[in-house]
Amino acid sequence: MIGLDFAAPWVLLLLPLAALPLASRRSAALAFPSLAWLPRDRLGQTAHLVWRLLAAAAIAAIVLALAGPGRPQHQVMRTGHGAEILLLIDRSRSMDERMLPSDWRTIDPLNLRHHAASRGPQKSQVARDLLSRFVSERRHDRFALMFFSAAPLRVVPFTQHDAVVQAGIAAGGNGRGLSETDVGRALLAAIAEFDQRAYTGSRIILMVSDGGAQLDEPTRRRIAAGVQRNRVALYWLYLKSVNGPTLDAPAPQDGSSPELALHHFFLSLPAPYHAYQAEVPEDLAQAIADVGRQQNLPFDFAEQVPRRDYSRGFIAAAAACCLLLLLCRTLLLRSWA
Repeated sequence: MIGLDFAAPWVLLLLPLAALPLASRRSAALAFPSLAWLPRDRLGQTAHLVWRLLAAAAIAAIVLALAGPGRPQHQVMRTGHGAEILLLIDRSRSMDERMLPSDWRTIDPLNLRHHAASRGPQKSQVARDLLSRFVSERRHDRFALMFFSAAPLRVVPFTQHDAVVQAGIAAGGNGRGLSETDVGRALLAAIAEFDQRAYTGSRIILMVSDGGAQLDEPTRRRIAAGVQRNRVALYWLYLKSVNGPTLDAPAPQDGSSPELALHHFFLSLPAPYHAYQAEVPEDLAQAIADVGRQQNLPFDFAEQVPRRDYSRGFIAAAAACCLLLLLCRTLLLRSWA
């Protein structure tokens, strides 16, 4: 049961002032020699009582409005269908490069790089547009947003308010990215977002990046322990560059391909993992749609309900009482003229 709180409870000390109109006073009485022969004025007595009660109610409503009554902020447990999804978006300089155009198969391979640089859509822009659509279509999910390059940048904590997430995604298009990328630190920061949260259903880290990394052994162990501890599934949307490696190739022993090294490390994690390779915008759209179809399970979550102010209702009640008092005032007999 949710109670009532006051923003300024000390104002309630003025509440006894509402009893003043109920006190007897004769200043408004009319002089007359004798009333013994007159019948009892029930209507007048009722009007007089209503007058006093309206005045007392008006004062009480004004005092209560000044005290700022309202329903306090609280949490409500809800059940929905979807998942807790953390969007981990690469914001390095390479994401400002362009993808292959949709008709790349009809282009001479010798001119492929030229056409990609001149006609291909920007990787980061395509990713933001599709992720924005992904968020808008999954209204029952809880999203968090994090960008990363040389260091992770926490933008939006877990929320079900899509407008906040959409604003964060749009803000990722401001400025240019940095030249360095630290995937290890970004993944550890993303996993840590689930540390203090009760497990209520599907959890996903959706990483969007065009590059990989050679992770040292301590970082690998911390990532593996983190995804197992928090039961997080990892999805990698790999935006392949024009001459970038494909993820189905064997990992070179000399570690010359950071993308393949990262992919094979993800395959060894004690958690669900799926990689999507995208060379054109259509590949990325299909990958995001596939993630949406897979993760639509029931889960429980606590929604933070903000404080609700009731002051306006008391102000309206006080105004109504005052209008009725003015009406009674116009009907009051002031003299025997």
